[in-house]
Amino acid sequence: MTDNTPEAPWYRQPWFWFVMSPLIVVVCVSLSFVTVSVFHADDRVVDNYYKQGRSINQSFEQEARARALNLKADVEFDPVTGEILLNLTGNGTLPNVLHLLIGHPVNADQDQRVLLQKVRDGRYRGDLTRALSHRRYLTLLPEHDATQMRSAEWLLRGEIHFDQRNRIELRPSDRSP
Repeated sequence: MTDNTPEAPWYRQPWFWFVMSPLIVVVCVSLSFVTVSVFHADDRVVDNYYKQGRSINQSFEQEARARALNLKADVEFDPVTGEILLNLTGNGTLPNVLHLLIGHPVNADQDQRVLLQKVRDGRYRGDLTRALSHRRYLTLLPEHDATQMRSAEWLLRGEIHFDQRNRIELRPSDRSP
């Protein structure tokens, strides 16, 4: 007795799909996880944590110099026009240009660097590139290479929540190394 029914092609065999289906699902899920991890990487993870930790001491020294100069900055943000007005008081000569770094807590793509030009003695003005909302970290630096924050003579830091207010006073912190 022979069976003369033609044999179905390999892709119509139930055992092939029984064996291959879990493997295909695992490959698809793995590729989706890799895609998500590459395109949504955490911007706050620091590659060289030792170097980052050493730079904290430098910021303490910069804040100590700001404290010695008795620096204080009143910063006002106009949400309609995107204008930033800053009043800087302190001992010594004030720079002609200031850099205001506005950092987003999570997403580095939403950070802004604003160049503040001196309008008159102690008064500075600059413009935002886009509107701000929610919580942001502010760092005020004198004129220098803005990409090398650790080379600045002094700095002032603060935190503002734009949903609650549009004005902040930046002072050197009282912490010491």
